[in-house]
Amino acid sequence: MIHSRVFGKTAEGKEVLAFTIKDGNNEAVILSLGGIIQSLKIADKSGNPVDVILGYNDVAGYEKNGGYLGALIGRFGNRIEKGHLVIDGESYQLYCNDRGNHLHGGKKGFDKKIWDFVFEGPDGNVLSLSTTSADMEENYPGNLKVQVKYTFVNGELKIDYAAMSDKKTAINMTNHAYFNLDGEGTGNVLDTFLTIDADRVTPTDENLIPHGDFKDVEKTPFDFRKPRRIGERINDTDDPDIRAGGGYDINFVCNKPAGVYGKIAEAESEKSGIVMEVYTDMPAVQLYTGNGLAQNGKSAYYNKNYGFCMETQCIPNCVNCPEYDALGSAFYEKNQIYHSVTAYKFIVK
Repeated sequence: MIHSRVFGKTAEGKEVLAFTIKDGNNEAVILSLGGIIQSLKIADKSGNPVDVILGYNDVAGYEKNGGYLGALIGRFGNRIEKGHLVIDGESYQLYCNDRGNHLHGGKKGFDKKIWDFVFEGPDGNVLSLSTTSADMEENYPGNLKVQVKYTFVNGELKIDYAAMSDKKTAINMTNHAYFNLDGEGTGNVLDTFLTIDADRVTPTDENLIPHGDFKDVEKTPFDFRKPRRIGERINDTDDPDIRAGGGYDINFVCNKPAGVYGKIAEAESEKSGIVMEVYTDMPAVQLYTGNGLAQNGKSAYYNKNYGFCMETQCIPNCVNCPEYDALGSAFYEKNQIYHSVTAYKFIVK
């Protein structure tokens, strides 16, 4: 069973609930605000609970600080150049909130909504969140109905996304969880081992916008095809993409085809013994190493690189780049169902 409690109230006085999902000795806490993963406690190699998710202890923390910590992102995760969206010849100017570009849904994305909820499944152990995005909200066309389901079974936190619009529109949802497998607030993630099954990244300009190009990871700081520590080449500022992002903030093109569900990445902490495997059916994943973190978190002050994100998604700016759209389109016709699944599976060595 899922247990619910009042987490707090927004500045506007709206009640925010916290839902606790138990999985043996593990536990996930999801908020009705933004579908935020507020806590994810995994039993480490000594059997002690380790909270591997960065976040805040109250609603005000999420409202006052940036960074989208743990939140559902939509309608469109990542960046769209200059907020420029064209659908069937009609132009839509999206709100620009990052270096003159549209980022993570705009001024008021899905991360700021209070989601409706029901408990589903035979044991009532599936948290189903739903919301609507009205036609022209953030200037996106179509009334969009959205449902996101969280399950936490056998160490696997699974996120199942679904949506449908009454007009052709663009959809690219993700979750912006920041992970630290040593435990949130314990320090940076530079010693964490990371593997990503990707031969290519999408290089960006100085504003972190990719323009249809691909770059082989061979002999670059982005070659994670074999396990290497995140910090090994994070300061290699000879690379223009490392320099632009102030660390890792780049999209990896998965080697597996779009639409095929499978493992794309793995991270491991020597300290806790916790291993996280990442599964998805999306064509790409953004690695972000918390280069802009600078705020008080749940148990400590979060400095730069105190967490890393693995945001499964369509390729950023794919709505303006046919080369990216061909690898997994974010355009959905009227009444076409958008559906995607991502899972973070935890095991202990």
